[in-house]
Amino acid sequence: MSDEKPHAAGNVDAGDTSERVGMAVLRERGLEPAELREKLLDAIGAEFTTYYYYTNLRMHLAGHEDYKEITEDARLEDRAHFELVAPRVYELGGALPNDIREFADRASCPDAEMPVPYETEGFDLENLTAESILEVLLEAERCAIRTWSEICDMTHGVDPRTYDMAQRILQEEIEHEAWFVELLSMERDGETNPAGHFVRGEPGDAPLSTNRRFNNSA
Repeated sequence: MSDEKPHAAGNVDAGDTSERVGMAVLRERGLEPAELREKLLDAIGAEFTTYYYYTNLRMHLAGHEDYKEITEDARLEDRAHFELVAPRVYELGGALPNDIREFADRASCPDAEMPVPYETEGFDLENLTAESILEVLLEAERCAIRTWSEICDMTHGVDPRTYDMAQRILQEEIEHEAWFVELLSMERDGETNPAGHFVRGEPGDAPLSTNRRFNNSA
């Protein structure tokens, strides 16, 4: 009976756990799982480090509570992007690096560091401005857009699962860029450049990329 079912068998022997059909199908379609896996590790390395650096940048937006709130949305949504895609790395036969330094070093985007030097007693806060922080935030989002656009191009029509994740993340990164364009335009140039931002239901709601919440830590 099973012989009559066209998808009941394939190139992977029944019961074989050394291979994954999900990876074999990608190879049949011309996409090497290992190449995609490495791209994803680079991409989520950037999301993870950006989450860290945004924490620091947000802390230093003193006196700009509206900027802080929007940065918090972007910060937590970048964490959601990391958490959404990390399981896909394992599905593709990979794993997160054991050394967090290695993970950070391979990130696809530059570190979103504070835009002032670090001195003996801390950052040079006298020369720190909201404008300079917003510039860092904006360029980080632009790098993310380029990264996830590349992954969308790799997976479109070939790997529906990864493409679905990547395009949802890309949509949120494009939103983030628009937010920081709006804020920087007004802060630096006194120009109105609307982005249509509105407060999420909760900080970091990540309406497109958050995994279904099954507990409060999701």
